[in-house]
Amino acid sequence: MRLTHLFASLALTATLVGCTSEIDNKPAAAVSDAKPADKTAAKAAKPGPPPPPPAAPVQGATNAAVPAGAWGLAADSQIDWVGAKVTNDHKGGFKTLSGHATVADGKLTGATVTITLESLFADHPKLEKHLKSADFFDVATHPSATFTLTSVVDGTATGTLDLHGVKKELKFPATVEVTGTDAKVSAEFTLLRKDFGIVYPGKPEDLIRDEVLVKGTLHFKS
Repeated sequence: MRLTHLFASLALTATLVGCTSEIDNKPAAAVSDAKPADKTAAKAAKPGPPPPPPAAPVQGATNAAVPAGAWGLAADSQIDWVGAKVTNDHKGGFKTLSGHATVADGKLTGATVTITLESLFADHPKLEKHLKSADFFDVATHPSATFTLTSVVDGTATGTLDLHGVKKELKFPATVEVTGTDAKVSAEFTLLRKDFGIVYPGKPEDLIRDEVLVKGTLHFKS
């Protein structure tokens, strides 16, 4: 048996016997192909009035401008991640987020958040550099990722994630709180990185898990 095959077998065995991780036992997002745009409906629709100009930036928001009537993303919003190998977990997140939400009658009706992938940080400088390379996020080719939230019903959020050149519809558990001029969406779930074309396996003796834990809170202010 070649050494690489031996190491891979040992790594798999270590995983199967119960190498613990923060990712374990977390709810998984349901992932499906994003629905194509309805071109027929778009052709039939009559052109409406031009959109209103963007409003001035919201104080404390990370985004440069927020559409009139929307709620801007506040600076305390965060999206973190946990990735796991056979030997241990690695943690990190993203420093730069932008976006806005719509709220009507005290309910969050939609949101769009863009992640600047160059702002990714990790618990080790070498890992941070590797994650930005073509083996993983390939930030030179795909500088940003966008999540568009379309609904939250009975604790389940639905939306579209555009990441690494791949668009997928996601459904995952989420909590929404709308109080006064604040709206918060909190969630914790796992994604399969290979669903988005991120397939780097890791070292034969220290294989990387396909699941990545995503967690955080998006805070919007009117």
